[in-house]
Amino acid sequence: MIWLTCPAMKRVVIIAAPLLALAACATEQPAAAPRPSSPAASIAPSPGGSGSAPVAVPAAPEPVADGPCPYLTSSVVAEANGQHVTKVRTSADKPQPACFFYRPDGSVQLTVRIYVGEAAVAKALVDEAAPIATSSPASSPSGWKGGSLSGDGKAVYAVAKAGTAVVVTSNQEQTIKARRITETVIKNLKL
Repeated sequence: MIWLTCPAMKRVVIIAAPLLALAACATEQPAAAPRPSSPAASIAPSPGGSGSAPVAVPAAPEPVADGPCPYLTSSVVAEANGQHVTKVRTSADKPQPACFFYRPDGSVQLTVRIYVGEAAVAKALVDEAAPIATSSPASSPSGWKGGSLSGDGKAVYAVAKAGTAVVVTSNQEQTIKARRITETVIKNLKL
C-alpha cells in the first residue's frame, strides 16, 4: 500500500487537474465537410420547390483590388458593425463588385455581395447564404425576401427581389448590423 503525504498529494493534484481538463477538451470533433477547391459555381436545389431543375449559383467572390467600395463607405460600416475599418478590397464582379471590409488585425469583418441576373439564381444565392430551413425570415427593406442567421462568430442577412440578391456577412453575431448594412446598400444603389 502506498501512502501519500500532504506535499505529495498536492503535487498529484497540481499535475492531474490540468491533464483532466485537457482530456475533456480533446474529444474527437466531427470532420468538416470538404469545400470545393476550384472557383466553379455550386449547384443549389431550385428555390421553386421539388421537381425543379437545380440552379447554378455563381462562385463566391474573391477580393482582387483595393477599394473603395463604390456603394458603401467605410465610415458607415465602422458605425454599423462597431469596428474600425483599416482596408477595403473589391471583387471583379459586375455590375457591382463585392466589397470586403477589413479590421485592424487584417481579418475581414464584413462582406457585401450583390448579384443581378436571373430571379431563380438570386433566390438560390440567398438560400445558400441563409438557408430557408435554418434561418429566420428576412423581409427588410419592404419587398425583399430572404433569411437571416447568426452563430459561429458571424451573422448573415440575405435578401432577394426579382433578379437581384444582396448578401451581407458580418463577423458580429447580431443580425441587426448586417440588416442595416443591407438596407443602406439597397438604398444607395436604388435597387
